[in-house]
Amino acid sequence: MTPDLADQRLTGWLLSAPTGVLAAAARAERDANPGRLLTYSRKVFIPLTQLCRDVCHYCTFAKAPRRLKAAYLSPDEVLEIARAGAATGCKEALFTLGDKPELRYAAAREGLQALGFASTVDYLEHVAGRVLEETGLLPHINAGVLTPEDYARLRPVAASMGLMLESASERLCGPGGPHHGSPDKAPAVRLASIAAAGEARIPFTTGVLIGIGETREERLESLFAIRDLHRRYGHIQEVIVQNFRAKPDTRMAQAPEPPEDELIWTLAAARLIMGESVGVQAPPNLNPGRTAAMIAAGLDDWGGISPVTIDHVNPEAPWPEIEALAAECAAAGRTLTERLTIYPAFANDPGRWLDPKLRRAVLRLSDSHGLGREGGWSPGQAGAAPGTPESPLGVVAPAILASHGLERALGKALSGQELGVEGIEALFSARGAAAQAVVLAADELRRSVNGDTVTYVVNRNINYTNICTFSCSFCAFSKTSTKAGTRDKPYDLPLEEVAQRTREAWAKGATEVCLQGGIHPRYTGQTYLDILAAVKAAQPAMHVHAFSPLEVSQGAATLGIPLKDFLQRLKDQGLGSLPGTAAEILDDEIRDLICPDKVDTAEWLNVVRTAHEVGLPTTATIMFGHLEAPRHWARHIQAIRRLQLDTGGFTEFVPLPFVHMQSPVYVKGQARKGPTWREAVLMHAVSRLALHGAVGSIQASWVKLGVEGAAACLAAGVNDLGGVLMNESISRAAGAAHGQEMSVAGLQHAAAAAGRTLKQRTTLYKELELAD
Repeated sequence: MTPDLADQRLTGWLLSAPTGVLAAAARAERDANPGRLLTYSRKVFIPLTQLCRDVCHYCTFAKAPRRLKAAYLSPDEVLEIARAGAATGCKEALFTLGDKPELRYAAAREGLQALGFASTVDYLEHVAGRVLEETGLLPHINAGVLTPEDYARLRPVAASMGLMLESASERLCGPGGPHHGSPDKAPAVRLASIAAAGEARIPFTTGVLIGIGETREERLESLFAIRDLHRRYGHIQEVIVQNFRAKPDTRMAQAPEPPEDELIWTLAAARLIMGESVGVQAPPNLNPGRTAAMIAAGLDDWGGISPVTIDHVNPEAPWPEIEALAAECAAAGRTLTERLTIYPAFANDPGRWLDPKLRRAVLRLSDSHGLGREGGWSPGQAGAAPGTPESPLGVVAPAILASHGLERALGKALSGQELGVEGIEALFSARGAAAQAVVLAADELRRSVNGDTVTYVVNRNINYTNICTFSCSFCAFSKTSTKAGTRDKPYDLPLEEVAQRTREAWAKGATEVCLQGGIHPRYTGQTYLDILAAVKAAQPAMHVHAFSPLEVSQGAATLGIPLKDFLQRLKDQGLGSLPGTAAEILDDEIRDLICPDKVDTAEWLNVVRTAHEVGLPTTATIMFGHLEAPRHWARHIQAIRRLQLDTGGFTEFVPLPFVHMQSPVYVKGQARKGPTWREAVLMHAVSRLALHGAVGSIQASWVKLGVEGAAACLAAGVNDLGGVLMNESISRAAGAAHGQEMSVAGLQHAAAAAGRTLKQRTTLYKELELAD
């Protein structure tokens, strides 16, 4: 194919410009994609078979049958490697194997027959499926040249696949060339296989091998061929630039290795040809001492690194220690971040790029950006949180100079300016030292606004019914004929029981009862008025914090009266404030997925605005860590800020991390495992910053985070620990292990751990008036 004029000009420039100039341009191209990250995948290497029909002159991976104890790893051997990887936090199982060995070796055919399979692809499909099912690792398959039928079979068991183009030069396949005698290395064959992967909608890795006798012009031809396939199918995740290493006992043992300048030139060319959206990778174990130079040439990924297995393709080159590589990346001003074998752009578009059988596994290993989930913590689980008040994020990241963009966003936040959705989202994207800078800024802002006092309220939750006609996919609390709970049976408390619980709460020192429940099919607006009357008759001085915007909307509709009139009647009956629950995520893109029959974003905001207008304060909440992404968090927080600046009616903002264990949407494999610890801490910190000048109190939920987790968040912008919550049951129904009640002593312990004092408040953040 004749290159177009633009490609001709680019080629001419790439061949004539100094390497340093190209590296600078490549670096700028990469950095046009926001986020100071370098990624890698934590993997195990599974060499399913080292038999191969090809005879590449530089390869030591392929071996003759006499040099192997068996033609193929057994299923037990494969699973042993995978389980060892899973135990050390790996998320990828890299299956690498020789190309069609059964076409060359009787030993391969006999080995397959003994295992009960007709072909290598048959066996690969089986063991990759078992690894996925039994260990949760995501298979990445490098199985050589495959057909469309092969891809169709392997797609349900592989989150991604790969085939190195190596070179588009036919010359290298001729006599004396490194690919002579290797039919699967014919460029047309390999390009057709890469194209077939695109047709099959498989996230794909490919790349070039440099220093095997090709010219710079031929390298560019290879990169343009890859780019053209990506333009057609959009499936190339990353391009690897792999430098040839001379190995003993190969035909190219004496061949010169490419110098560093050739590697840097090719990395820069790959970035400039592929653009900023495709990863450009080079193996770190083949290039010790070149980290900074490769980063400066536009590289943004290190590929797979294994804490368990060697690099079977380059066994002489040990993997770098991940911590040491992170330090080298930090020295170059970038944060090393774990990704999955499937890149975020592909993981976040599962309808196009993932077989339905893989979506559950990918979600379980993903964070909100589609990168690898950090650590094993999830909201509501037993055990201590990763962070402490001294180190809220739980890690000490290498020092990196903050970007100008981050500094500008923090400056705007500290002065009370609106950050906008993009600015808020940028703060949520912070990792490593940048995330620590966000947390520190939030803590300093908290100190200036709230001082060092931690507040709380003594309250009791009264969930009067768990029967609900709505179908929120995340809710494990509600019980209907179609949603069976695992902890509780359906109930509907009589009014006398509500009154009795109110009296008991008052006797224990509570100043507030928090009343919420499901949308019972027999409940009307009068029901809510009757509940209020029962509480006030039992204890007139008790503050009633009750009824979500959904319940208020439902109550007004059942009575056939305007929303404002119903809210006024509730206030007249003794309602003191509303909980800002049922907000979940204030973005209809997500609400349509998790609560399609609930009030939409505009309706929720309207109920709250109207409540503020009649003199009823409310809280505001966000329930995060399930299906949504940081852009949805940002939209939610901005909506809260703008409403608050209009009405001034919000008393606090309460992040509620999604508790996944018994949630129906998680059990069905349609949600993540709640936010990561970094995301949970950042939600509190970013809320403090983005809501500054609007909402002055940020609360941590000890029910979701645990008391140690809540204490850690006290150093991330939090000033309030909420209530003691006698009889909390909604989080418990979802699987939370942190109990139904917290003592004041427990809250004092959390505050003391952060070096702060604890003080009781009223629901509306007033000084508590002690009885004589």
